[in-house]
Amino acid sequence: MALVHFVSGKGGVGKSAVAAGLALAYARRQKRTLLVELSSESFYQEAFGTKFSSVPSPWREGVEIAVWNGPSCLREYALHLLKSETLYRLFFENNVSKTLIQVAPGLSEIAILGKITSGPPRNVGPKMPYDVLVVDAFATGHFLALLKAPFGFSQAIRFGPMGEQTRSMIEVIQNSDLCRYLLVTLAEDLPVAETKELKGDLEKFIPVKAHVAVNRWLEPPPGTGGPPAFLEYLRRTEKRQAAALAAFTRGVCGGAGGTDLGGAAHAGENVSRLPWIFSPHFGEVAEGLAKEFDTHV
Repeated sequence: MALVHFVSGKGGVGKSAVAAGLALAYARRQKRTLLVELSSESFYQEAFGTKFSSVPSPWREGVEIAVWNGPSCLREYALHLLKSETLYRLFFENNVSKTLIQVAPGLSEIAILGKITSGPPRNVGPKMPYDVLVVDAFATGHFLALLKAPFGFSQAIRFGPMGEQTRSMIEVIQNSDLCRYLLVTLAEDLPVAETKELKGDLEKFIPVKAHVAVNRWLEPPPGTGGPPAFLEYLRRTEKRQAAALAAFTRGVCGGAGGTDLGGAAHAGENVSRLPWIFSPHFGEVAEGLAKEFDTHV
């Protein structure tokens, strides 16, 4: 099965840019990479000015982008089983079925996670010719709901195909050889608090250590000059960042250690700092972040 690298974090922390940079880094290691955006409306489409859909489209060399949501994943899986567009419409596009699908708790998440984990050892659905799936996942709370969905289904439906499939999804997302987890934050109080909570909740049911990337880290070069007001801003920023990061590492990591997340300075166990890439162009930001991952993915 392709390695699945989930990327999540609070909205506004640069999660999508980090995911794009990570995908580029994998591609540069000669890994066939699919960057998957979980959304009904594509951010990448707006950022790159290119239309993306559930069908993978080329972005950069070695990287394709697809946008997946519950309905598109459910449709693809149903068509794979039924082998007929007519049968699909008969069973799934009537008003009763549409209503049941919309109100069924967790069904959309199951459809998405089922597609993400569809390769070996599960071997469910159409084959995907990729070595790595980088998943630009939902923000914190919805991301937890996505990963918890198969646990709820497996408890409610213990027998039959649905029970077997959800249990196999759990085995995949709990396997560190098949799945990795990257949580993106900023060195600010609210994002740090939310990331700390997400990491703690995630590791209660996923026995895989989640890595943390502190994005947009501003580190002034030695001998920085400029107006006094600007230098004072840099000093305040350094102090604020250091305090937020110290609070995070004390509360979650508890000590120094390494990480495989990039060339930026290490901040503690499983924590890395990603520099602030100053560019108005999303592609250039992704390229800059990719360099931080290049030798460590």
